[in-house]
Amino acid sequence: MKIYVYLSIFLCFSLARAQEPSAPDVSIELGKKELFLKQPFILSVIVKNIPNRPTVQFPDFEGLEKRSASAITTTSTVGGKTVLIQTISQQYFASKEGSYTLPDFIVTIDGVKVKSEGARLLFKKEAKAPESTENEQEESGIIDSGEESAGQDVFLSLRATKSAVYLREGFAVRLSLYVAKNAPIEMEFYQLDTQLQAILKKIRPATCWEENVGIEEIIQRDVQVGGRAYTEYQMYQAMFFPLTTQTVSFPAVGLDMLLVSGAGPAGRKKSIKKYSSNPVRILVKPLPPHPLRDQISVGQYKLREKITREKVSSGESLRYVFGIEGEGNLATVTVPEVPISQAFDFYPPDVSQTVRRSYQKVSGEKDFDYFIVAKQKGSYPLGRFFQWIYFDPSRSRYDTLRSSKVITVEGENLQTINLTGENGASIYENIEQLDTTAPYIDYQSLIRNLTNLVVVVLLGIMVWIFRK
Repeated sequence: MKIYVYLSIFLCFSLARAQEPSAPDVSIELGKKELFLKQPFILSVIVKNIPNRPTVQFPDFEGLEKRSASAITTTSTVGGKTVLIQTISQQYFASKEGSYTLPDFIVTIDGVKVKSEGARLLFKKEAKAPESTENEQEESGIIDSGEESAGQDVFLSLRATKSAVYLREGFAVRLSLYVAKNAPIEMEFYQLDTQLQAILKKIRPATCWEENVGIEEIIQRDVQVGGRAYTEYQMYQAMFFPLTTQTVSFPAVGLDMLLVSGAGPAGRKKSIKKYSSNPVRILVKPLPPHPLRDQISVGQYKLREKITREKVSSGESLRYVFGIEGEGNLATVTVPEVPISQAFDFYPPDVSQTVRRSYQKVSGEKDFDYFIVAKQKGSYPLGRFFQWIYFDPSRSRYDTLRSSKVITVEGENLQTINLTGENGASIYENIEQLDTTAPYIDYQSLIRNLTNLVVVVLLGIMVWIFRK
C-alpha cells in the first residue's frame, strides 16, 4: 500500500513540475574586444521568458568608465504565441590606449548573481579624430543645461531635455550630483537607497508614460560644466511621454550628504549637508484639431514594407509587411485599420516589435505581417488599404504613411475561396460584431491548480498512513 502511495505522489509531483512555466533564460554577451579608443566595449545581458523589465547591475572594471546604457525589447507574436527577448547593454570607455584585462565578473539581474568569464581588451588609437557619436551628442546636450549652476563646488541637478512638448511627445529627465574636481571638501553618500526611493516617488509624474533602461546604480563619470571639471554621479534618468495636457511639474528635491572635515582618525568629523535641485516644469501642448487626434501616435516615423510578390493569380496568397519605424512611444502604435475589400481577403497580422531605449531616446520598429488572398483580377495599389496617420512634433503637423506597392491579380474572379463564408464573404467581414464578452478560461492554470490540489490530498493521505 505504501509503495503505491509513494509512486502516486512521485507522479503527481512530476506532473506539477511539468505544468510550471519555463524558467527564465539569462545569458551574458561580450562585445568586440579590439576597439579604437573612442569606441565603447559593450557588455550585454540577454533575458528571455521574463515579462517584466529586469533590473540589472553591471560590474565596474579598473581603467574603464561606464557611460551610456541601452535596452532593447523584441516582441514577436506568431500564431497567437508571444516570444519576448530583452537585451540590456552597458558601455565602457577607456581613458587611454592599451591592453585591459577583465577578470571573471558577476552581473546582478533582479537580485540574482550571474557569473561570466573575463576577457582581454585592446584599445587602439585611431589615425584620424573620429566624428562625435550619437550618444556623445545626446550626453553633451543634457550636461550643458546645467550652466546656471557652474561655479558651485557641489550641486544637485534635475534637468529635462525640453521645456515644452506636444501631448505624447517624449522628453528625457536626469537627476545627478556634480562635484568639482578641485572642490576643497570631502564627502560621502548618506543612506542613499532610502533617500533615492523617496526622491523618485516625487519626480515620477503620474500623468506620464515612463520608459527607462532598467539599470539601477550610480554611474560616475568625468564631465565639463561651464568650462570646469566635475565628477557627475548620475542617479536616475528616464524618458517620459505625457498622457494628458496637464503641465508636468518636477518639484525641487534634496539630497543629504555627509561632509568629512578634520585630519587624522580622531579629528575627523562628519556633518550632514543638504543639496537641493531647482524645480522643473514642462509645458504640454495639445495636438492640432484632427478627427483622430485622441488616438494618433506622436513621433518621427517612416514606412518600411516588404511583399513576397506583386503578381498573383486569383485564389493565390501572398504576405505583406507594413512596418513602422522611428522615434517615439511604440506602445501607442496600433494595427492599421484595413477596409473590407471584394478584391482581397486580409487576415489579422502577426505582430513583431523591437523597442530600443537609451538615456535620451526611445526608438524602434513595429511590423504587421499580413496574409492576403487575391480574389478578383485587376491592378490594386495597396495604398488604398494600408495607411497610418501620425503626428510629427518636429514639423508640428500630421502625416500619413501609405503603401507604395501595387498588386496585379490575373485569372478569373473568385466568388468563393477557402476560409470564406457563403457568397464569397470573408469570415472576418463581421468580426467586429462578434461577442467578446464571454469569459476567458485559462485551462493551463486550471490544470496546474487541480494538480497541486491532488498533490496536497495525497500528502495528507501519506501523513494519515504513517500515523496509523
